[in-house]
Amino acid sequence: MVRQIFEREDLIPKLAEIFRQHGYEGASIGLIVAETGAGRSSLYHFFPGGKEEMAAAVLDNVALWFETHIFSPLDTQPEAEAIPTMIRAVTEYFRSGQRICLVGAFALDRTRDLFAERIAQYFDRWLASLSGCLRRAGLPEDAAFARAAQIIAAIQGAIVLTRATARDCLFHEIVAQIAAPSPQLSQADAKDSPS
Repeated sequence: MVRQIFEREDLIPKLAEIFRQHGYEGASIGLIVAETGAGRSSLYHFFPGGKEEMAAAVLDNVALWFETHIFSPLDTQPEAEAIPTMIRAVTEYFRSGQRICLVGAFALDRTRDLFAERIAQYFDRWLASLSGCLRRAGLPEDAAFARAAQIIAAIQGAIVLTRATARDCLFHEIVAQIAAPSPQLSQADAKDSPS
């Protein structure tokens, strides 16, 4: 048998998929050893805090990906570019609804108690970036926040519906609606335009 040599960073994507498939509670150390091919001693060398440290590293990795591909573009690009960029990125990341949102999944069970701060930071950051983008496009603060919450809820719901019904088209149909101009934004534009 050929001995595999791992680096910590090589293990994080494998750990993410294990947590996606089995949940935090279902991902025993024995299962993690079997599915990563890494020895128990290697795992504890890289993650001395055990499974909790592994999950924290995965959540940090997810946060970094979203910061780079979604939050930063929302912070810097105009709405007409930022929203399509976000849609392309979430479609790629969630594999058109076939890949669960690990942060969302962790938020739904007892795992949330272990990672409450990281989970809240992820969703708060998304809400702040998206609502900021919508404010720059002309929506008032309350309306921008409400619209951002609707969009994020739609994306999360699209993942659940797609996986539950095995209808890939649902994800694409729902995110396509996000790309449509915000009804509140159209109303705000109409109010601001001269009579």
